[in-house]
Amino acid sequence: MVFAKCAVHGCGNKRSHRFANPSIHPECFRAWVAALSSLFLPVPTVDGRENVSDPEHCTTVAKSNAPTPEQNGVNRSTCNKSNMSKPGEALVWESFCKAATIIHGMVSDCSIILLEVLVPGPRACFTKEFHRTVVYFKIKDDMKLTPNDKYQLITRNLQEVLGEDKIKSILKERDIRIYWGTATTGKPHVAYFVPMSKIADFLRAGAEVTVLFADLHAYLDNMKAPWDLLELRVQYYEHSIKSMLESIGVPIDKLKFVKGTNYQLSKEYTLDVYRLSSVITEHDAKKAGAEVVKQVEHPLLSGLLYPGLQALDEEYLKVDAQFGGIDQRKIFTFAEKYLPQLGYQKRAHLMNPMVPGLTGAKMSSSEEESKIDLLDSPSAVKKKLKKAFCEPGNIENNENGGDIIFEDYELLEKAFASEEVHPGDLKAAVEIYINKLLDPIRKKFEEPLMKELIQKAYPIAVKEGKINHTKPTTTDDIVPSRLDIRIGKIVEVSRHPDADALYVEKIDLGEEKPRTIVSGLVNFVPIQEMEDRMVVVLCNLKPAKMRGIESQGMVLCASLDDPKQIEPLIPPESAKPGDRVIIENYETGTPDDILNPKKKVWEKLQMDLKTNNNLIAQWQGNNLLTKDNGFITSRTLAEAPIK
Repeated sequence: MVFAKCAVHGCGNKRSHRFANPSIHPECFRAWVAALSSLFLPVPTVDGRENVSDPEHCTTVAKSNAPTPEQNGVNRSTCNKSNMSKPGEALVWESFCKAATIIHGMVSDCSIILLEVLVPGPRACFTKEFHRTVVYFKIKDDMKLTPNDKYQLITRNLQEVLGEDKIKSILKERDIRIYWGTATTGKPHVAYFVPMSKIADFLRAGAEVTVLFADLHAYLDNMKAPWDLLELRVQYYEHSIKSMLESIGVPIDKLKFVKGTNYQLSKEYTLDVYRLSSVITEHDAKKAGAEVVKQVEHPLLSGLLYPGLQALDEEYLKVDAQFGGIDQRKIFTFAEKYLPQLGYQKRAHLMNPMVPGLTGAKMSSSEEESKIDLLDSPSAVKKKLKKAFCEPGNIENNENGGDIIFEDYELLEKAFASEEVHPGDLKAAVEIYINKLLDPIRKKFEEPLMKELIQKAYPIAVKEGKINHTKPTTTDDIVPSRLDIRIGKIVEVSRHPDADALYVEKIDLGEEKPRTIVSGLVNFVPIQEMEDRMVVVLCNLKPAKMRGIESQGMVLCASLDDPKQIEPLIPPESAKPGDRVIIENYETGTPDDILNPKKKVWEKLQMDLKTNNNLIAQWQGNNLLTKDNGFITSRTLAEAPIK
């Protein structure tokens, strides 16, 4: 963005040239618009724009012939009727010169600047009457960027770039080709605005940008998207991504949208998958997907294929660079290593920082409290932000309230780190601007066809932040309500006579007599800590003999492999033996009498059981709860699978 310095005063009030809510000195404003006029052209007229002269509400657009406010994401109700100037003119009326305040500024696309300003009406000196109007400027076509300018735009605000020299070399000869891919799994959230804003930078730099809806990847990643829902998920993602881009003014007509299965099922691509699998080691495949593919103790082969397919996408999309989050780094270096072994060139890679979740960890689609969904209501946004982690240090002496204006993000970050800004004030401001971004997206998805698409793409309907499971389950539905999890109390424990690593426990589960359960906890929990211990037990596994002793259930534990750590889950203090443990939002289902081992119901559900960063046990982000809403927790193991 170019901001002109004042040609009149040298501008002691620097804020008057930034989007920061300052009052603009009349002569500064006149010089500022004149300076902008030398850099920008008027936007072409759109048929149907009102041309009204109303003496009671007479304000002016400095650069007229603009598209309607609605076409640039501005609500017409916030803009008063305007006198229209002739094409090419840059008029600064007396009402502007008396006083003006910029109340909103944005790049409405990669070539249009939009300012929303307050200007006085003709009776302002008597009635303090001010009106809102909009100023549009379009960047002149002859404002060519140098290769270095383009490189700076492409790489700014990124956390890491691999292949800098390659990018610079390409830019000296032609515009670069970049792709960004997203697996069509859970619903996109506000963290997606980070790559969206970078896509705007890429387009501004003249890059050819492809957006890949990686539907096959969504299926390969532990079937996060069922096969029969792939097409519907792609449709939902396409509408969501396009709405996000339009919300921040990125022109989608300059983007290429591709669905993965349109080429990933071709004969040539499939052959390359086989070729690649012949040179990749299991170790490298697993390592490459460690930050992206769901990690389980016994990974499916599909998850090991995931990084290879993502590498091949670079070749089949014919790009020079791939863009993604820093969590993709291992896949990117994997691609740099293995694509040349198939005779394909090594690409450059661009990585943006990851957005922390509201609870402090990575924002995740599978953890409801960590994210703000694109369709969250304003009240839901407020509620989530209110509970969000927001404490850089000791803030007990800070007070919230009052107004303060920052000219750029760095100053705000510095003030917050030094505790000059209270978290309450920061959250209130963030809430306003998140809702500004989400409003046009919410409006888009209020259309009947969009509502129907949501229902079909995500059959478990979401309403007011809650999941509504009114549809009766069948015996084939893999839902956590099929698990019979109960609170138990160990009333007797001894070492297994034939296995040094096993305990044999008698556990009171509120039944007629205690159950015998065998657990491999000898090396992790001293026997004295097992005595009279309250535990969480999975009760409907098929009984199985362990070294000659039949085990009638399993004590659930949080477990990490490197280094090996195991902790039995901890019930809330109010829990009693026999209390049922339910999964939040799945309260209405009935547990199976016995989980069918042939259908691997437990194994499929177990993959999504883990503790979150607050040590709370969850399934796909839904808390495990007792009847009085007490949490099931781990003592020290966060982000740990539950087994």
